[in-house]
Amino acid sequence: MTKKLTWIIWGLSASCLSAPVIASVLKSPLGTNGIDALKLHQSPYNLIGRKIAIGQVEIGRPGMFGWDKAVSKNHAISLAAVFLRNGPAKSNSGVDPHAYNVAGVMVSRDKGIPGVAPGARLYSSAVGSTKNMGQPEECLSAQHIAVQNSGDVRAINFSFGEPLSRDPRPQASLDGNALLTLCVDWSSRVHDVLYAIAGNQGKGGIPIPTDNFNGMNVAFSSRRGGVFNKLDVANLAGVNQGATGRLAGREFNIGGRRAISLVAPGNNISLLNPDGKLNKVTGTSFAAPQVTASVALLQELGDRQLRTKQPHWSTDSRRHQVMKAVLLNSADKIQDSGDGLRLGMTRTLIDKQNQDWLASDTYKDPKIPLDAQMGAGHLNVFRAYQQFNAGQWQPSAAVPYIGWDYRTIDVGNSIDYALAKPLKQGSFVAITLNWDRLVELNDSNKNQQYDVGENFRDRGLNNLELYLVKADAQKDGGVVCSSISQIDSVEHIFCPVAVTGNYKIRIQFRQKLNEATQPYALAWWTVPIN
Repeated sequence: MTKKLTWIIWGLSASCLSAPVIASVLKSPLGTNGIDALKLHQSPYNLIGRKIAIGQVEIGRPGMFGWDKAVSKNHAISLAAVFLRNGPAKSNSGVDPHAYNVAGVMVSRDKGIPGVAPGARLYSSAVGSTKNMGQPEECLSAQHIAVQNSGDVRAINFSFGEPLSRDPRPQASLDGNALLTLCVDWSSRVHDVLYAIAGNQGKGGIPIPTDNFNGMNVAFSSRRGGVFNKLDVANLAGVNQGATGRLAGREFNIGGRRAISLVAPGNNISLLNPDGKLNKVTGTSFAAPQVTASVALLQELGDRQLRTKQPHWSTDSRRHQVMKAVLLNSADKIQDSGDGLRLGMTRTLIDKQNQDWLASDTYKDPKIPLDAQMGAGHLNVFRAYQQFNAGQWQPSAAVPYIGWDYRTIDVGNSIDYALAKPLKQGSFVAITLNWDRLVELNDSNKNQQYDVGENFRDRGLNNLELYLVKADAQKDGGVVCSSISQIDSVEHIFCPVAVTGNYKIRIQFRQKLNEATQPYALAWWTVPIN
């Protein structure tokens, strides 16, 4: 037991740990029973998010040491900068314990309760009182965070949202066209930043902007037998689990498009309050920042590989689409039995009805890429590290069993990635493809930034499809598995290989709604014959 725990505590060796400390480590959402981030803080990985900028937008903001009296006795959280919307924050104003807790999940340097990425640079903006502020001011705040660090912010956290009751549109629904939702999708592309958004919780929640296409919405898990592997009951159930007509479109995306991307721990999480006292918290607010800060760990790895000029690395590693593909494709679904056939996954995630991924409509229907409750599965940042560390591989030559890529495809065309080694019978294949909805700013004053009073134009979503096909297959034959949603910006395959043999991954650009050339990111993980 002691030997295994040497890497778990950030900066401490297990030999000096007491039994209560070891117990708290095992309960930590960052440990092996959670997202397995603490392993990456240790040698040989040494990833804590150094020099990587991430952002936070909320109604309030965390206190900043040396600026706000509320945190004068607590140095645990170091912030790069704090703002009020798109201007400097006023000292001792707008400081909010919720925002401080969320910031702690990301960048706490407390030895007992470290953040996911204690070395990252966190920029935080408070929107201000909701009485006078709404989606325009929220968009302004997000944009302001996105351009910090000389325009190099890799991920932004939203642990807040807007109720539809406050949306000014007549009969507002989750159709992707709320101002803040359009803003998130526009900023994702223009600022190349991954938005991690707290998933909607319970009836009458905060659904806007969970109807975005280009970010990631996060649901939260609770512990069973000490392991974070059950979707918490407070998450809003999927469309098929009793959504009435009254709720559909108001709490769920219209047209059946799935809202949840990923699940992360969020039940009974220990965090520090501004006064340094311990607080136990629950909710998607504390799951989303684990995804945001995981991006910082991965991006530190990517920048290290670029700096040392490693082969199969390019600045494509910084793209938000690549991060999204890597995080989704490496998520835990079904626990591996030790033979590696289930890609080394560490837990079986179950939904609110105690069903696992193999019982879901997603597993059975190629038109449904993500599960309504579980998305692609449970965040596992160590597996995401393995997925990302495999490097970028181009379709011009055979590709290894695991890797990722970023490039463009033209309408009517298909691109094949031939896997270099035969795949093993009975093994699972995970493949994720994602691309952006095209949202443009109606920039009335031509200053190339969003201003209050301006709006956005939705140019729609091109339709890409994803296939696993036999290597000798001709243009439309030999399909083994497919993901062919017509409404999602993600395609995701998780399927077993029936026969040992050679296979290839195929991407098809089926229908054009905006531009004839579509950038995309792809990630794959398979089991080859040794």
